[in-house]
Amino acid sequence: MSESATESCSVTLEQEASMPELVIVTGMSGAGRTEAMHAFEDLGYFCIDNLPASMIGDLLTLKGMPGQPDANRKLAVVCDARNRDFFADLMCEIGELKEQGVDYRLLFLDADDDKLIARYKSSRRRHPMCNEGMTIGQGIQQERELLFSIKETANDIIDTTDMLPQELKKTIRSLFSEDDERAALTVTVYSFGFKHGAALDADIVMDVRFLPNPYYEPELKTLTGLDAPVRDFVLYRKETEEFQKKWRSLLDCVMPGYVAEGKQQLAIAIGCTGGQHRSVALAETTGEYLKAMGYRVSIAHRDLSLADTGKAGRAVR
Repeated sequence: MSESATESCSVTLEQEASMPELVIVTGMSGAGRTEAMHAFEDLGYFCIDNLPASMIGDLLTLKGMPGQPDANRKLAVVCDARNRDFFADLMCEIGELKEQGVDYRLLFLDADDDKLIARYKSSRRRHPMCNEGMTIGQGIQQERELLFSIKETANDIIDTTDMLPQELKKTIRSLFSEDDERAALTVTVYSFGFKHGAALDADIVMDVRFLPNPYYEPELKTLTGLDAPVRDFVLYRKETEEFQKKWRSLLDCVMPGYVAEGKQQLAIAIGCTGGQHRSVALAETTGEYLKAMGYRVSIAHRDLSLADTGKAGRAVR
């Protein structure tokens, strides 16, 4: 590294205190770095792909980077063989990070040679180490030799030979997140009225029009499912209690599957005729149930304002 580059990477005590959490992702070409970046993005990291290793130190001194403006932002960078000087530069940068006391982790992704060859053949991409006249296997062998020292210094090594993309994401989450897996799934539960249009953006739609309708009770007609009299009318009935048991059993069955598949967002829509009474009360209880199960949940009521304004809109909380 040049003298000027060394100077630009120097860190004062004040800068060091505000250093972001840094993950350097490297490893064999074709071992899953792109999927790894997606996983870190889902975890809230500011991600940079194909960063020259010599720029890591400079990057840490920048202020006001887009994405996460606070000083404690988390940063993940991919450094790989697309930058031909990366092998020597990365070892140099790692040494400097250690000297400066920067809190970083080096993640190395690996896979068997046969699997890497198969992946490159299926993608029809050129291996970055392959010069004219070289086979994919020769390029992989050359890269493996150059990466030997880097792999030896890695904090974490993931072998992706037999991994599906969602399995790699799950492994990265287990290594780099303290949150329960359920917290990775953002759930929106909202009520709606069928007469105002279907719930087109929902992953799960539950129709509760089979339940007795408070609308036909004069003292409840002008209230909503957020009001105690309507809520009690809807929830404390034999048919509703039976429905709730089976509805929650269904959620207990499907929700872990969505988490296992790596789904990040899920919309659950509960509909009644007008979106004022039954669906509102049951969206509230469904959302609270999922919150108690450890999911990140927001509750919304798409058509709740229609009774007063005639204009659709979501009341979100």
